[in-house]
Amino acid sequence: ILYAAGLLLMSTADSAWSLSLSAGLLIGIGLSGTSFSVILGVVGRAVPAEKRSMAMGIASAAGSFGQFAMLPGTLGLIEWLGWSAALLVLGLLVALIVPFVGLLRDQPLPSHGGEQTLAQALREACSHSGFWLLALGFFVCGFQVVFIGVHLPAYLVDQHLPATTGTTVLALVGLFNIVGTYTAGWLGGRMSKPRLLTALYLLRGVVIGLFLWLPVTQLSAYLFGIAMGLLWLSTVPLTNGTVATVFGVRNLSMLGGIVFLFHQLGAFLGGWLGGVVYDQTGNYDLVWQISILLSLLAAALNWPVRERPVARLQAQSA
Repeated sequence: ILYAAGLLLMSTADSAWSLSLSAGLLIGIGLSGTSFSVILGVVGRAVPAEKRSMAMGIASAAGSFGQFAMLPGTLGLIEWLGWSAALLVLGLLVALIVPFVGLLRDQPLPSHGGEQTLAQALREACSHSGFWLLALGFFVCGFQVVFIGVHLPAYLVDQHLPATTGTTVLALVGLFNIVGTYTAGWLGGRMSKPRLLTALYLLRGVVIGLFLWLPVTQLSAYLFGIAMGLLWLSTVPLTNGTVATVFGVRNLSMLGGIVFLFHQLGAFLGGWLGGVVYDQTGNYDLVWQISILLSLLAAALNWPVRERPVARLQAQSA
């Protein structure tokens, strides 16, 4: 409801205050309530453990398809109706989430007696090194995807490419993200998820490095969009799947939400720092270089994570 209200209010925004209230506060809170941490928490409780990684990959891929479909779709709405009416249409589409939510039901979880309290779950996670390593790695993911999502179109214009190239690249990211998240979920059910995360972050660094090293053309931009799409949010089912394996699914939404908070802190820094650096230097070179270094850091952070249930879950299983 807050998400739809934010879009509707944004369609009538005529001042910095109303834009901050709508696009910033209402849509920001609405997005947090419909984020991966909430959705994948429901998915994690609804499917058995052996299918959990795949199910999370499918749910993440559905969000990716939305990005692929809505980017050109919204552009078409703006050209047809204008930006204000387009936001009204988007608000009505988001409102459809409300009746769908009424169909969702959490599956009952087996009780072992003496279930964890909220404080106990937090203490257990906060004392586990793997939890913080995953969170810090996810910080890098947020930094990279938001920096690229926000600033890549402007970067391509600076490289003398048409403005439509940036929109097409982001649409390609959304399209190939469907393949990437689904594949990551499938692989996560068969291989070590922390090892897969290490490989994904290393590949991101390689892809960004090649994009900067090669001459920037429409073809290289499209290839970059395809490659980054395959790696874009493939980290989501793997990260949340690891949290579920290590700590169980009863508090998955809360623990996944804390990890996702680090993703969003990185997202803020990526979007903000990109703008600051560009204003100060007239280019994005420094932030691209930081993105490559952060890829190496995230790979190193995820390598020592062990996909092993905590002692409490092992005792319950026994």
